[in-house]
Amino acid sequence: MSRRVRRKVVRRGKEKVGIPEIEETTALDVKDVLDWTRLPDDTVIQLFSCLNYRDRASLSSTCRTWWNLGKSPCLWQELDLRPHKFDSAAASSLSPMCMNLQKLRFRGPESADAIIALQAKNLREINGDYCRSMTDATLCVLAARHEALECIQIGPDFCEKISSDAVKAIAICCPWLRKLGISGIQEVDAGAINALAKHCPNLTDIGFIDCRKVDETSLGNVASLRFLSVAGTTNIKWNLVAQHWGKLPHLIGLDVSRTDISPNIVSRLFSSSINLKVVCALNCQALEADSTFISNNNHRGKVLLAISTDILKGIGNLFVETQKNDKNIFLHRENSKKDKKLDEILNWLEWVISYSLLRISESNLPGLDKFWLDQGTSLLLSFMQSTHEEVQERAATALATFVVLDDENTNIDTGRAEAVMRDEGICLLLNLARSWREGLQSEAAKAIANLAVNAKVAKAVAEEGGISVIVKLARSANKLVAEEAAGGLWNLSVGEEYKGAIAEAGGIKALVDLISKWSRSTGGEGVLERAAGALANLAADDKCSIEVASVGGIHALVTLARNSKADGVQEQAARALANLAAHGDSNGNNSAVGQESGALDALLQLTRSPNDGVRQEAAGALWNLSFDDRNREAIASANGVEALVALASSCSNSPHGLQERAAGALWGLSVSEANSIAIGREGGVPPLIALARSDAEDVHETAAGALWNLAFNPGNALRIVEEGGVPALVYLCSSSVSKMARFMSALALAYMFDGRTDEIAPSGTQNMPKNVNLDGSRRMAMKNIEAFVMTFSDPQAFSAAAASLAPAALTQITESARIQEAGHLRCSGSEIGRFVTMLRNPSLTLKSCAAFALLQFTIPGSKNAMHHVSLLQNSGASRVLRAAAAAAGAPLEAKIFARIVLRNLEQHQTESSSL
Repeated sequence: MSRRVRRKVVRRGKEKVGIPEIEETTALDVKDVLDWTRLPDDTVIQLFSCLNYRDRASLSSTCRTWWNLGKSPCLWQELDLRPHKFDSAAASSLSPMCMNLQKLRFRGPESADAIIALQAKNLREINGDYCRSMTDATLCVLAARHEALECIQIGPDFCEKISSDAVKAIAICCPWLRKLGISGIQEVDAGAINALAKHCPNLTDIGFIDCRKVDETSLGNVASLRFLSVAGTTNIKWNLVAQHWGKLPHLIGLDVSRTDISPNIVSRLFSSSINLKVVCALNCQALEADSTFISNNNHRGKVLLAISTDILKGIGNLFVETQKNDKNIFLHRENSKKDKKLDEILNWLEWVISYSLLRISESNLPGLDKFWLDQGTSLLLSFMQSTHEEVQERAATALATFVVLDDENTNIDTGRAEAVMRDEGICLLLNLARSWREGLQSEAAKAIANLAVNAKVAKAVAEEGGISVIVKLARSANKLVAEEAAGGLWNLSVGEEYKGAIAEAGGIKALVDLISKWSRSTGGEGVLERAAGALANLAADDKCSIEVASVGGIHALVTLARNSKADGVQEQAARALANLAAHGDSNGNNSAVGQESGALDALLQLTRSPNDGVRQEAAGALWNLSFDDRNREAIASANGVEALVALASSCSNSPHGLQERAAGALWGLSVSEANSIAIGREGGVPPLIALARSDAEDVHETAAGALWNLAFNPGNALRIVEEGGVPALVYLCSSSVSKMARFMSALALAYMFDGRTDEIAPSGTQNMPKNVNLDGSRRMAMKNIEAFVMTFSDPQAFSAAAASLAPAALTQITESARIQEAGHLRCSGSEIGRFVTMLRNPSLTLKSCAAFALLQFTIPGSKNAMHHVSLLQNSGASRVLRAAAAAAGAPLEAKIFARIVLRNLEQHQTESSSL
C-alpha cells in the first residue's frame, strides 16, 4: 500500500506555512511504532542529502539498510572537508564512498596531502583555502592523480610557496581544465602560461589574483579564454596588456580590480577587443581619479564597473532584456536561465565582484562609506542569495568584515550595520545560518555576531528568532560553526534584555557543554574564549548566574582558568568567575566558586600572568570572592596576601582597571584584621599609597578603602605615616572627584590619629624617616578631615535644625549629607565601637567625623543599616550619642549628626517592633 501525503496550510500572520499531514501509516507495526527502515529509498536518500556529513554518517550507522543507502553515489558527489581534521586515516575510511566524487573543498596543505588517499579518480573540481604553506609538490601530485579535473581554485590566501612549475604541471596533467584560479603567486612566467595555452584547449577562465608578477604577453596566447582576472596583481605592464589581451578572440570579461590600470588602457581594450563586454575595475585609484572617464557611458556597448558607477545598472545594460528593467539582475535571472552565455557571465561577475568586495572590506579603506551604503551592501546581500555556495560564503564573510572599524575594541560602523538590517539582511543571514551546509553556517554566524554589536541589529536578530538559531549552531560538532555561534552569543549577551532569552533557548547549557568538550582538545582556544566570554556576560545576571552554576558552569570555568595557556581564555574564564561571585547576597555562587577545587589557586596563579587583562579579571574575581568570610580566609591561606601585594606592587603603571581591582582585592582581603596585619607585614602599604595617587576615580576608591581597613591596626597606621601616606590620603580627602574616596580617606586619617598610633609611635620614632613629622602629619590630617565634614554643612540649615529638631529639618540634612555608595559599606563591631569611642575623643574634628560616619552607616534603607544599628544598640551607643548631641563645646555639625544617628536608631527600633 502506498503512502499518501497531503499538505495542510495554516496561517501564521501573513505567512502560509505548509505542514505535512500523513493520512496513511503503512510504516507502523502492530505496536504503532514507526518503522523508519520501511521508508522508500528515495525518501531516505533525500533525508540524507539534507544533513551534514557527520550526521549523515551517524544516521547511516543505525541499520544495515540505511548503511547501504548512505553509500549511494548521489550523496557523495560533493564533499566539504574544511570543518574536519582530514588526514590519511580519515581519507582511507572515506575512500569507498568517493568513487564518484566530483567536487571537493578542503582547508590547509595537510588536507591536500591526504586527498590522494581518497582515490577519487573522477574528481572534477577542487577548492582549497588556508593554503599559504602549500608547496609545488603537493599541488603537482593533486593534479597528477586527478587528470579529470576541470576546475582548480586555491585561495584566497597568498600561496607564496607555489611557483610557475606547479602551474606548468597542472597544464600538462589536467587537459580538461576549464577554470584555474590561484592567489598570491610570486610570479607566473611565460613557460607556465604557454603550457596552459598548449595543453588545456578548454580553459576559459583564469584568475591569477594578488600575484606579484604575471607574464602579460603569454596570457594573450590563451586563445580559449573567455574570462580573465588579475585583480590585485602588481607590476603589470599595461602597454603589453593593451597590445596582447585585446586580441583574445573570445574574451568577454576582464577583472582588473585593485590594480593601477589607467583610463587610457581601458579605452584601448574596449576599442581593440571584439567580444569584450565588461571590465570590472573596483577600487582602481587611477580610474577613480578621472571622474569624466568614469561617468562616460559611451563605451560602444561595453560596460565599465567601478566603485563610483552604478554597478547593478551597468550589468543590466549588458543585456537587452534588462535595459528597461530596474530589477536586480542577480536576483531576477529568469532570462539567464534560458541563455547559457548570459548565465555564464553573471556567474563570473558574482564570483569576481564578491571576491573584490571581500578584499576591499578586509583593507578597511577610508573614503568608501558612500559606496558601501549606496550599493556595496545591496550587492553583498544579493550574492548571499546566489546559487553558488562559495559566493554566498564570501558575501557573508564580507558583511562580517566591512562593518568592523576596530577589531580590538569591537567598534562597529553604525551606518553600515543598519544598512544591512534595512535591506532584510538579518533574515537572509539567519536563512543561511539554518542551512545544513556548515560553511554557510559558520560565515553567517560570524556576520550575525559582528553586526549584533549594534544594539538595533541585536534587537532585530532577537525579534527574527535569531537567538534560538545561534544557540542551535553553538551545539554544532563543527568547531568553526560553534566558535562563531559562541561569538554571536557573546555579543548578544551584552544586552540585558537578551540574557533571559538566551537562557530560555538553552544557550547557557550549550556554552558550558562547549567548554567541557573543547577544554579537553587542542586547537579550541577560539571556541573557549568566546564561550567563556558569553558566560561571563550571562553570569552578570542573577537568574542566569544560578543556571550557569546548576549546569556545571563553575567547574568548567575553573578548569579553563587552571589549565588553559591562552590569555584570552584565561581572561574570560576569570571574568566569568568574577561575575558569578558578584551575587553574594542573592545566591550561593560566591561560596560555591570559592569551594570549587582549585579555583582560588588558579585565580591567584593568574594574578602572576604577564597579560594585564588576565591579571585584572583574576584580581576582580578574588575581590568579589573575598566578600565571603570562608573564601577570604581561604585566599589568605593559599598565600593570597603575598600574591595580591605583589600584584599591587607591579601595577602602578598598568591600566586603571587593573589598578582598581588589585587595590580592591586587598581591600576585600583586609576586612579581616589578621589579613590586614599580614598585608602590612608583606609590604602592602607602599603600593596602596602609590595607587592612591592615581588619576582615576575608581582607583581612588579602592585604594582609600584598603588603606582605611589597614589603618584600623595601629602598626599599619604607623607604616602609612612612615611611608608618606598622609599626603596621599590628604590629597584624596580634599581633591578626589569621588565622594566615597574622600569619605574613606577621611576615615583612614581619623583612625591613624585618634590616639592609638601614639601608643606605639615612641618605639618607632627612631626608625621613622627624617622627612616625616608625626605632629605635622596629625595637624594636616585633622585640618583636612574637618574641611571634608564641613563640605556637607549648611550653616543656615544646621541652625534651623538645632533650634527645632524637627524631623523634616533633620531629613533635609540627612539627604544633603548622604553618600549613596557608603550604604554598601559593612563595618565590624570593633569598627563601630571605634567610632563610638571617637565621639568621646577630646578632638572636636574626630567627634564630627565619627558622627558623620555613623550617620552614613545607619541611614534607613541602606544595605547594611540594620546590621550597624544592631551593633550600636548592643554596644550601648545611644548614651554616648545623646551625650555628643548635648555636649556644649561640641561643633554644631557633630551635635546634629549625632542627633540624626539617634533618630535612625529609634526609627529602626520602631520598624523592628512593628514586625
